[in-house]
Amino acid sequence: MIIIGEKINGSIPSVAEAIANRDAEFIKNRARMQDEAGATYIDCCASVPEEVEVETLKWMIDCIQEATDLPISVDSPSAKVLAEVIPYCKKPGLVNSVSGEGDKMDVIFPLIADTKWEVICLLSDDTGIPKNAADRLKVFDKVMAKAQEYGIAPSRMHIDPLVEMLCTSENGIDTNVEVISTVRNRYPDIHITAAVSNISFNLPVRKMINLGFTVLAMNAGLDSAILDPTNRDMMGVIYATEALLGEDDYCMEYIGAYREGIFGPKK
Repeated sequence: MIIIGEKINGSIPSVAEAIANRDAEFIKNRARMQDEAGATYIDCCASVPEEVEVETLKWMIDCIQEATDLPISVDSPSAKVLAEVIPYCKKPGLVNSVSGEGDKMDVIFPLIADTKWEVICLLSDDTGIPKNAADRLKVFDKVMAKAQEYGIAPSRMHIDPLVEMLCTSENGIDTNVEVISTVRNRYPDIHITAAVSNISFNLPVRKMINLGFTVLAMNAGLDSAILDPTNRDMMGVIYATEALLGEDDYCMEYIGAYREGIFGPKK
């Protein structure tokens, strides 16, 4: 599983305070913590007004790169901001994100076309988030056509089916499962990602819903997730599910992660 560590995000009050105070050590510590916990990428989201977002993200990127060699997931709703901050990263990472909305793909895709950067693609467009799987898959087809136009291989794309709150859903996770499984069947080499915790908003004991959703989504084809890698229960469930799905020969990854202390009792 590709783990996109979510703990450096200005929407988190403690992170927002650190950003406001330019507390570099706080940001660095969060980067190191996620690296040690098994993250693949460190997500970097400022959640500040767009007029100061580029400068803020540059400072955050510098902090992260001083603390870890992991690639960065550069996170902003603005394609223009993403285009400006990508050059500050020392190595190719993950663009978070584009969608079928406006000209986002036409801004980002040519910028990363001849690089090793990967990209998260949300299955939404100018009409918002489609209500059913068929309409989300129509957006997916448009995304893939545009990616092909710019020569971006499916293996560099992380498709986000857009997980919504379970408590307001009419059909549980049926829509997500249908989208994930269809995308996986059509493109075996593509990545499929999700912000796992979105499923449990406004529910008690959210971690139970998050854990259950992760297992079901991985069974459908999810192989990338935006989550807290320091959540030892979640990491344990991910390694266990990979083993159960036959993706971990002789459970060696599961055993190795346990020995390294990524999950299980703290040593």
